[in-house]
Amino acid sequence: QVQLVESGGGLVQAGDSLRLSCVASGRTFSSYAMGWFRQGPGKEREFVAAIIRSGDLTRYADSAKGRFTISRDNPKNTVYLQMNNLKPEDTAVYYCAARFWVVQTFPPIDRYDYWGQGTQVTVSS
Repeated sequence: QVQLVESGGGLVQAGDSLRLSCVASGRTFSSYAMGWFRQGPGKEREFVAAIIRSGDLTRYADSAKGRFTISRDNPKNTVYLQMNNLKPEDTAVYYCAARFWVVQTFPPIDRYDYWGQGTQVTVSS
C-alpha cells in the first residue's frame, strides 16, 4: 500500500512554470514506477509522463515533450513534474500515480494502482 499526496498546483499565466510534487508514504518507494496524469474540464484523464523506479528512464505524452520534465528523489519518496512554458490547454487536475513495478521498464498506462487526490493547475491566457 502507498499513499500519494500532490502539491504545487496553482493559477499561472501562459508561459509561466510550475513544479508539482508528489510525496509517497511507505518504505518501498524505489520499487514503484511513477506517473503523472491529468484531467481537463470535460475531458477524460490522460497520461502525461512516467518514470521508472531508478529514475533512469522517462516517458512523455506528445503534449508534454520539450516542456515537462518528470524526476524522482527516492530517498525523499518524492516524484516531481516540472512544467515550463505552460499553455491554457494544460489546465487540468494533475494526478500522481504509482505501480509496484520492480523491472526497469514502464508499466502499461492503465495499470497504475495508486492515485493521489490531485492538484489543480489553471493556466490563463
